[in-house]
This record gives sequence, C-alpha cells and structure tokens, in this order.
Amino acid sequence: MKQTKLIVGTKSERYPILIGKNLISKLSKILKENSINCKKCLIVIDKNVPKKIISTGIKSLRKINIFKHYIIASEKNKNQKNVDEIVNILLEKNFSREDCLISIGGGITGDVTGFAASIFKRGLKFINIPSTLLSQVDSSIGGKTGINTKHGKNLIGSFYQPKLVISDTNFLKTLSRREIVCGYGEILKHSLISNRKLYFFLEKNIDAILNLKSPYIEKIIYESCKIKKIVVEKDEKEMGIRKILNLGHTFAHAYEASLNFSKKLNHGEAVILGIRSAIKFGLSKKIISKKEFDLIFRHLDNKNFPTSIKDYFSLEDCNKIISFMIKDKKNNSEKIKLILIKRIGLPIVDKEYSKKNIVLFLKKELTN
Repeated sequence: MKQTKLIVGTKSERYPILIGKNLISKLSKILKENSINCKKCLIVIDKNVPKKIISTGIKSLRKINIFKHYIIASEKNKNQKNVDEIVNILLEKNFSREDCLISIGGGITGDVTGFAASIFKRGLKFINIPSTLLSQVDSSIGGKTGINTKHGKNLIGSFYQPKLVISDTNFLKTLSRREIVCGYGEILKHSLISNRKLYFFLEKNIDAILNLKSPYIEKIIYESCKIKKIVVEKDEKEMGIRKILNLGHTFAHAYEASLNFSKKLNHGEAVILGIRSAIKFGLSKKIISKKEFDLIFRHLDNKNFPTSIKDYFSLEDCNKIISFMIKDKKNNSEKIKLILIKRIGLPIVDKEYSKKNIVLFLKKELTN
C-alpha cells in the first residue's frame, strides 16, 4: 500500500494524517508540502525510539534551528514535571507561537508534548509523529492531551489539535510483540464500536496484523484512523458521541492506576481487559445477547491477549479499583458511567451504575 492520507476537520483545526513507509526520511519535504514553516523546532523524542530511524528526518531540516529533548516515556513520567521541562526549553530558547514542537514517540510522548504545546503562549504549532501502533491508530488523532496524577489517569489535560500527524510504519518493525498487542487493543475497540465488517476482517487476519504483514497492517491503521476521525469530527470536545471511544476504558484506566501504572500492565493490555469487563458486565445486565457475547469473546480469548483480571489483582484490590472508577472524568455524580455495546457496531453511551453494582461484578470476577 502506498502512502495514504486522511484529513481531520474539526472546529478548531483541519489537519492531515499521513500513513506509509519511510515517511520520516521525507520530513522536510512533508512540512513544506503542508505549508508548515518555522525558524525554530524543538523535537521531543522517546528514548526508546531507535536513533537511526529519526536521524535522517532530523538531518533533512537544514534550514531550521533544531533543539532535541529526550524523555523516558512511561505512565509514571507522564506528569507535570516533564511538561515543565519542555516548556522551560521553549522559554529559554525564546520560541514564538510561529515556531514548532514535534513529538516522536508513543502515546505518552505525544500526550505530554501536546499538552506542553497547548499551554505555551496559549498554543504553538504541534506535529505528532507516533512511533507505536497504539499511538498511530488512536492517541495521535483527535487532539486529546493529558498527564497523570496520584488521583488517576489523564485527569489534567486539554483538547489541542496538531497541525500534522505522520504515521511511518517503519517504526513498528522495532516494536515487541507485546507493544503490537497493545495497539491492537485500540484497533479492536474501534471495530466493536463502529464497524462489524472491520471486526470480521480482524477475526480473519489477526495473525497477519500482529506480524505486521503488508498490506494488512497499513489497511488496519487507515481503517482505524478513519473511524476515530469520523467520531472526532462530530464531537471534538467529547460532549456526546466521542464518549464511545472509551469502551472498556473506565475499567482499563482504573486497572492501570490501581497498579500505580507499573510495567506489569500496559495501556493496550488494560484496554483489552477493560473491554472484557465491559462486555461481561453488559451480559450480566442483559444489554448484549449471549450469541453476540460469544462472538466477541471468541476473539478476546486469543493466546496473545491478557484474559483475566485475576492475573493482576486479588479481592483485596476491589475497593482501590472502584475508587479510581469513581474518579473517572466521565462521571458527574456518585454513580459510575460506562460505555457498553448492545452488539458489534452499536455502542451505548453514559449508562450509569451504582458503586454497589460494580463492586458485586468485580468481586465475582476476582473469585470465580
């Protein structure tokens, strides 16, 4: 598959998503073609990204004054301290709003850099170059930025759209199988909330996708981005339909926070567990049929995926998980809002349940 392009058009910004191979080596040309001009550029780079891949792209930016800042991308480092470090460089080097901030890394790097871009002089040009499957299919699209605190995940942040997203599939070759599975969790979520045909494509081609085979991997990145693009264009600030993108995430974020964002469970794995929990909870409330439940779980029971919260938590962790679910940013009362699905392609937004309902469900999951 050749380079493909999607245009995201929101009320605040209109920007392209480019998907293809070897795009990073054409960085200077891509910026010029998209009318992005600046005198100074700060590139925030995840230390995990191989320097060989990005060096050619940086070298091509000859007429721009380049500064580099490396971060160790982890959920624990997704904090105000790292945002302050980026902002301080921008201040010390006297960046203007016409200059540019580029993120090269996964979702954590993009979230931290995007948030810094949104608050520096109330906004400077931001370009996102996602290097993981998770960030290419999800977090780089839609303008959500944010950081974590001891109270939970992504509770501080902003909506700030990039000027450009460049998804170079060459980055994916450097990822572990676990990181590919991490991204697959969000791809699966997109199919469940929006596209039954895409779900069956995943069913048929999961091995090819997890092994990054062409043209399957490029197609699935494109289709996944297209789903998120359509949702974001309808609801940029997550006031309504955009909430469907949180299928499984109320559980997932609480699982991550309960483990203090440890490496034991990455975001995509938490999303897969969260989707399992949401679908099971929906079955217990007769929202989804047993037939549809079995169809989804046939896929979720793949050997590459985490399959039980009992592998990560004990009964004693139940109250901790609940406390983080209550603090979820979707909630506006003591009740917990969940995104559920009636069937593949038909999500249900803002179903509210009491703490007692969720506690009983989790206890059953942790004891059976």
